[in-house]
This record gives sequence, C-alpha cells and structure tokens, in this order.
Amino acid sequence: MSETILWTAEDAAAATNGQVTRPWAATGVSIDSRKVAPGDLFVAIKGPNFDGHDFVAKALESGAAAAMVSSVPAGVPGDAPLLAVEDTLAAMADLGNVARLRTQAKVVGVTGSVGKTGTKETLRHVLSAQGRTFATEGSLNNHWGVPLSLARMPADNQFGVFELGMNHAGELGPLSRQVRPDVALITTVEAAHLEFFDSVEAIADAKAEIFEGMDPNGVAVLNRDNPHYGRLLAAARTQGLSRIWSFGSHEDAEARLVEYSLHATCSAVTAVIKGERIQYCLALPGKHWVMNSLGVLLAVRALGADVAAAARALSTIQPVKGRGTRKRIQGPRGAFTLIDESYNASPAAMTATLEVLGKIDPGAGGKRVAVLGDMRELGDRADALHAALAEPLKAAHVDAVYVCGPHMRALFDRLPAAMRGAWKESSADLAPIVADAVKGGDVVLVKGSAGSRTGLVVEALAALDTQQQDKNDGTPQQAAVNGQRG
Repeated sequence: MSETILWTAEDAAAATNGQVTRPWAATGVSIDSRKVAPGDLFVAIKGPNFDGHDFVAKALESGAAAAMVSSVPAGVPGDAPLLAVEDTLAAMADLGNVARLRTQAKVVGVTGSVGKTGTKETLRHVLSAQGRTFATEGSLNNHWGVPLSLARMPADNQFGVFELGMNHAGELGPLSRQVRPDVALITTVEAAHLEFFDSVEAIADAKAEIFEGMDPNGVAVLNRDNPHYGRLLAAARTQGLSRIWSFGSHEDAEARLVEYSLHATCSAVTAVIKGERIQYCLALPGKHWVMNSLGVLLAVRALGADVAAAARALSTIQPVKGRGTRKRIQGPRGAFTLIDESYNASPAAMTATLEVLGKIDPGAGGKRVAVLGDMRELGDRADALHAALAEPLKAAHVDAVYVCGPHMRALFDRLPAAMRGAWKESSADLAPIVADAVKGGDVVLVKGSAGSRTGLVVEALAALDTQQQDKNDGTPQQAAVNGQRG
C-alpha cells in the first residue's frame, strides 16, 4: 500500500463512531491477516468460514498499525492499538463512505456479465498515465470488497475505478450507493448466473442497479450492440440520468467502431469517439477486447480525461493473471504455448476466448488444445449451454478438447470422436492427463469457472517447464472473508 496516511485513529473513530485505545496512523486497510503489510489497519470481519478476531494478534505481530474489532480477542492486551466498534463490517462500510465523501476524484463504476475485471484494469492502466488513479484490487467487487476498496482510496486521487459485481437481484444497488459513480460502464449483459435469475432480461435489470447511486449529472456508458441496450437505457432514464452514451458498431453509438483487424497477439482498431476519429493498437487480442476498449475510451471521455492519450496507452496493456496471460513452456516433448484463462467462465466468455484461440497458429506438429472446466451458476440450462460450445470449438479448429466437471460431460458427448481428448469429474483428475498429452508446438487454452479449479491444470502444465520452474503466486486466498460476484 501507499505510505500516505489513510486513516488516523481520530479520523477512523469519527467515521465509525468507535473508540480507540491509543493514537495510531494507518497507511493501508486489510481483512487478510496473511497479507497484512506494516502500517495496515486490520479489520476483523466475521465471515462464513473464519472470524477475523482470531487473527488480530497475528496481524499486530506482522506490523499492523491497529485492528478494528467488535470485542477484544483473547491474547490481545487491552492497551494494543485497537478501534472498537459495534459491527466491523458496518464500520468498514462507514470508512468507505467517508473516504468517498472526502475525495475529489472522478469515479467510474464498472459492471457487466463479462469483462468487468479486464475493463477495470484497462481503465486503471490508461488513467494512471494521466493522473493519480486508484482501482479495485483483483475482484473485490462484493459487499465486503467494495467498502474495503473504498476505505483504501487516498483522498488526493484524481481518478477512482471500482468493479461492482452481483449474482442476485438487489446486490448491486447498495454497492452503487456506496461508490456513487460519476460514470457507470456496463460492459455487456449475457447468460451468467442463470441459476439465480429467471431470464437474461432479469440479469439486465440487476445490472441496471448500478445507476441507483448516481447523480443526475452522471454518465451511463452502455453497449449499443447488446440486445438489452434498450432495457438498460430505460432504466438509466428512470433513475434520472440524461447523459447516456453508447459504444459499439451501431451508427448512432457515441463510440463507434469503424473497422478492426484481429491478430494472434493484438488488434488494430479505428473508431470514432464523440466525433473524434482515432486509430490505435490494442495489445489484447479478440473482438471482445475491441468492444470493451470502446467502452473504456468513452468512459475516459466522460471522466474528462484525454482520449487520444488513453488510446495510445492501450498498446501497452497486459492481461490480468488468469485472464489471458500467455507463457511459453519448454516441456519435455518440446516447447508449447499456455494460455491461462482459468479465473472464470461464462458462455459468452468461452466463445470469445475460443475465437482468440482460433487465430493462433500452432507450431510445427502442434495442435490447438482446449482444456475446459464447468461454467457455474447456469441453472437448468447448464447442460445445454455447455453442449452448445461444440460449435465454437469446431469454428476455432480446435484439435483436442479436454474437459472436467459434470456439465462438461454434455459437451464431451456432443463432440466428434476425433476432438475428444478426455473427460474427468474434477480438474485434479484431468490435470495429469493433459500434462502427459501436451507436446511441442501445441497451443493450450485453459478456461473454466473459478469453482471448477482449472488453475490446477495451469499449475501442472507450468510445472513441465524444464528451463524455469514456475513460482506459483496464485494460491487460493484464505482471508477471513473473500469472494466476488459476476
């Protein structure tokens, strides 16, 4: 975290109506005792699996400036630097609310069924070149992550970028009212979390809750090419927003795609952003990234930043871990390319990623290989949506498909015999099979919902590297509470 003092004991006590044992000053905020940095305020959250109060002593030993608690834990002296509050989660939200009130930063909130985190990171990247920018770390986008992120935001920032997620109706509105975005960007609305919604239209309505925390002078940035654009437009107007901008191929879009060319590692784009014609190189391949870049540039314009400078910065953007990172592995049977998309998956994201795979030519004697794990939270349509991936796999000229999870069985059975690699119940069972099959020249894509744990396959493939053993920094987080929403 920054060395800037975020919270003094006096300010934190005033924000939370709490009591402090002695003066302290915090330069960061953490809810994970294992990741506490010297100077952090450790917030002891009671989660479904852990009680953060059990880790207060450890956090203080690790250099935490203070701990926010609802009771003094056993083993912690009464004169330790503490902030006593009635409810730590509510108090963390209070810190976030005060942090939002005291900053003059222009704030953008990002949501959508697909592409939230990548779009958030792209906004962080392009805005950081223009001013002090704070953005959500990772996918801290739920009712714990959003107030934590707000509480971490320095008061002197010029831009703030926050990811907002949900998998049930009624979740996004309260998050939006905390973030109070000046600009709200909805990447797209797709079939995700269908287990908790009756229809994709209901998902659109839930995403539209992001408008609830906005001032009437705010700007809504919407995907004009999405079938649910009209529904989102009406919802934004119902919330009193008059500045509603769109991006896409539609001739009336404020950020209009003129032409593009897709390549294996990048895309060349020509677009018109609010009347300004711009050509740029996007260092992330795939049409889905092209479309999201239009939303990014339109949001930059809505924030009052330099669109041309932001477009230039798109040539240096890097993929987020687990969302398209590529690594050349020198395996025992030759070098192959590993594409790590193991963080999450939905039908739309699967299709987009497979299109990218289809643009990549394998090396001599190699194949295009897809390793896919279950897509979660799809309800009664899960098997049908998994089986439907057979067509994009064929269109991408994938040679071998390895899958894991009960729903992926429906896809495996739909595939031609020549494309079937293997199906296993779990990623742990599938990983050694894939590791044994991969050979020189292959291009191997690994993708699945976080719950399918396809990261185990990535680890198994990375471990084949005979030149440099992979130092895995992606161990599952074991914070007192964690989680993210779509």
